[in-house]
Amino acid sequence: MTADLFPVLVVGIFAVALLYSSVGHAGASGYIAVMSLCSMAPAEIKTTALLLNILVATITSYQFWRGGHFSWKLFWPFALLSIPFAFLGGYLPLPAPLFKMLVGGILLYSAARFLLKPPPEESDPHAPSKPVALSVGAGLGLLSGLTGTGGGIFLTPLLILMGWARTMVASGISAPFILVNSIFGLLGNISATQHVPTFALPLAMAVIIGGTIGSYYGSQKLPHRAIKRLLAVVLAIAGLKFIFT
Repeated sequence: MTADLFPVLVVGIFAVALLYSSVGHAGASGYIAVMSLCSMAPAEIKTTALLLNILVATITSYQFWRGGHFSWKLFWPFALLSIPFAFLGGYLPLPAPLFKMLVGGILLYSAARFLLKPPPEESDPHAPSKPVALSVGAGLGLLSGLTGTGGGIFLTPLLILMGWARTMVASGISAPFILVNSIFGLLGNISATQHVPTFALPLAMAVIIGGTIGSYYGSQKLPHRAIKRLLAVVLAIAGLKFIFT
C-alpha cells in the first residue's frame, strides 16, 4: 500500500466502524473490503480486521448493554459452541469462489428482506430451544471461522427473521457474540503468525471514534425501523464484498 492511500484507508475504516456499530456489528467484512481496495498485503488484512473487530465489538457491547438491550439467557447458548467451531472453520479448506457466492447470496437475500419488506417488530419474541440455539451457534461459529468475521453479520438477521429477538436485543446479543469469536480468532492468528501490523494504531483510533459514535446512536437514539434499514445496507455491503472480492 502506498503512503497516499493511507488517509483513504483511515477514512474508510472510520466510516465502516460508524455504520456497522450502529446495528450492533463490529465491521470485519467492511474492513476487509476497504483494506483490499487499498492494496494491503493479504497476510496483514485478517490480523488487522480481527484487532479492529475486537475494539469496536467491545465498545458496541457496552453501549447496547448500557441501553438495556442485552440478554444473557439468549446469548450464552449461541456463544457456547461458536468458539471451538470458529477455530475449526479456520482449518477447513473449501472451494473459495463457490463459497463466496453462496455466502454473498445469503447476505444479499437478507438485505432485500429488510430493505423491501422489513419484518414487523415482534411483540412477544420466542427464544429457540437450547438444542436449536447451540446448533445454530456452532454453525455460525464455523461460518465465522471460514469467512474471517465475528459471525454477527449472520446472527442478527437470523434472530430477527426467526422472531427470536426484537431488533435492539438482536443487536445487543450480536456484539458480544462477535467479540468472543474475534478474540479467540485473533489469539489463534497471532500464535500462528507471531506478527501484529505496526500501522494498526491509527486505524484503531479511527474505529474507536467511529464505533463509539455509531454504537451510541444505534443503542440510544435510533428507532428499530431505522436499525433494520441500516442493517439492510450493512448486509448488502457484506454480500457484495463476498461475491466480488
